[in-house]
Amino acid sequence: MEPDNGTQILEFLLLGLSGEVKVQPLIFGLFLSTHLITMFGNLLIILAITSDPHLHTPMYFFLSNLSFVDICFTSTTIPKMLWNIWTQSKVISYKECITQIYFLILFAVLDMLLLTVMAYDRFVAICQPLHYTVIMNPQLCGLLVLISWIISVLNSLLQSLMVLRLSFCTNIEIPHFFCELNHMVQLACSDTFVNNIVMYFAAVLLCGGPFFGILCSYSKIVSSICRISSALGKYKAFSTCASHLTVVSLFYCTMLGVYLSSAATHNAHSSATASLMYTVITPMLNPFIYSLRNKDMKRALKALLVKGNI
Repeated sequence: MEPDNGTQILEFLLLGLSGEVKVQPLIFGLFLSTHLITMFGNLLIILAITSDPHLHTPMYFFLSNLSFVDICFTSTTIPKMLWNIWTQSKVISYKECITQIYFLILFAVLDMLLLTVMAYDRFVAICQPLHYTVIMNPQLCGLLVLISWIISVLNSLLQSLMVLRLSFCTNIEIPHFFCELNHMVQLACSDTFVNNIVMYFAAVLLCGGPFFGILCSYSKIVSSICRISSALGKYKAFSTCASHLTVVSLFYCTMLGVYLSSAATHNAHSSATASLMYTVITPMLNPFIYSLRNKDMKRALKALLVKGNI
């Protein structure tokens, strides 16, 4: 993965969130704690689902996959940032940067596709409850996850290969705490027209497509809930998808906020700070959102913790 076209740049500088030395220990502590919470929380979700037979359903199967992806997603960026702060270095090699871009795109897209699959699962559960077990059979659930992985891997591979064709000259400073694709393309001193076309086409297809699918699913869910006569029935139907709707809103609203803030201010530092929401905060909050509002999950977690104390 060496740079081509005679490029001499073999490493970049990650400027991080702040250049002030005094705040680096605070940043290190905050990122370390959020990373540990994310790892521990999502791992607990996975262990609770796998250990409780009552949670071996499509909804929790997709949730366990989402938790695994969130662990991988945060592990792509935070450990490198913590290492740089600890060693007081901002350097990241060219190979490390390309690798980070590959896995960051992979797990970000996979996150969106899994959220879309989970929306479809809730649509079938609420709108076609009598056919739910037939439609959402284990084969279809596994196929949906497999297709999500294949799409994510192919897109990430394409985006990474497109970066490999670029040349980098003297500007090697990345105003972020990780190698972000758009910033990398902006740093290139070679023609980036094709990269921009591929990047924005993939963004529309793989961000807009899942978002449209989620909107369609929830429009039908809301329509179906409104036709339920009893208030208790409406509450039960809505409660089954409330956690997922909260996670979807948090994920997409933060991504939209990052885009709007960067477009409005053209400030790379503000964009890096805003991106903390969907790269760090959202994966950390997901276990709390899914466990605190879910009686079955709370019961499984209690059983798992009790079993661990024995």
